Amino acid sequence: MIRRASTPRLFLATLTLLLTVFGSRQANAQSSTPSGDPQAVQASPDSASTTAQAQDDAGALDLAEPDFTVVNIPTTLRLPVHKGNFHLTHRFNGNLRNGSFTDQLSNLFGIDQGATVGFEYRFGVMRHLQAAAYRSTFDKTIQLYGKYDALHQRAPGAQGGSVLSKLMSISGLVSIEGSDNFQERFAPALGAVFSREIKDRLAVYAAPIWVHNTAAALDIDRDTFYVGLAARARIRPTIYLTGEFSPRASGYAPGQSEYGFGVEARVGAHVFQLTFTNTSGTTFGQIARGGNPDALYMGFNLTRKFF
Repeated sequence: MIRRASTPRLFLATLTLLLTVFGSRQANAQSSTPSGDPQAVQASPDSASTTAQAQDDAGALDLAEPDFTVVNIPTTLRLPVHKGNFHLTHRFNGNLRNGSFTDQLSNLFGIDQGATVGFEYRFGVMRHLQAAAYRSTFDKTIQLYGKYDALHQRAPGAQGGSVLSKLMSISGLVSIEGSDNFQERFAPALGAVFSREIKDRLAVYAAPIWVHNTAAALDIDRDTFYVGLAARARIRPTIYLTGEFSPRASGYAPGQSEYGFGVEARVGAHVFQLTFTNTSGTTFGQIARGGNPDALYMGFNLTRKFF
């Protein structure tokens, strides 16, 4: 008898609690925006403040900046708290500048000659802060890095924010990578990314990055400072053209400065990019060491957002 009496009482108590919580939320929502109050209507957010609220949402689609990289260079795209992003890099080993067109066709433009593949997962640790882990088959390199999105560009006419936030977005970078599965040739890096969006059609980037121990393969203690310059243009509603160049400003600078370009398509939470680069390297240290002067490699990037 006691068990039979306790079950409906527990059900009624739970139902009462749920109705109380739901009712209080509804009352708060109605009191915050009363439908019959003219002053409340006048005080409702205008289009500019609504745009500002949308921009404060780190998970909102940014049409000019759909991905966390251009080709290899990082962007200022934000990541919502406790959300994730998977990124795949794939660079075929065949050099498109070697041989004739017939030779390239016989190797399916480098596809038959293997590839350098990398996997990355990034996670929104807290507001403005991202953590990422990346592993590439290039020297079995593992890169661990963090990104802090200090400033986000606000839309023209949006209320609030600093003068600087109306001009650009700024993110800070800190990283360390090591080859042979993070056992040797450690290369820490510090950098920043500055970006500016022009409407929802164009985003331009400057990423000054300092990398330590870039000549570790030669047992020489050297550093490299380079500036990644990049742009992404939206030419169709979901189609983009990308390009980047990473000249070395000082320090160890073998080979040719890294460059890359591509065409990408955004489909829902996925971004697919067909790339052409002069290096198979994708980490900060590998970009600092440059590319091959007489090489061009086809590849692709694939991103899947979990938000």
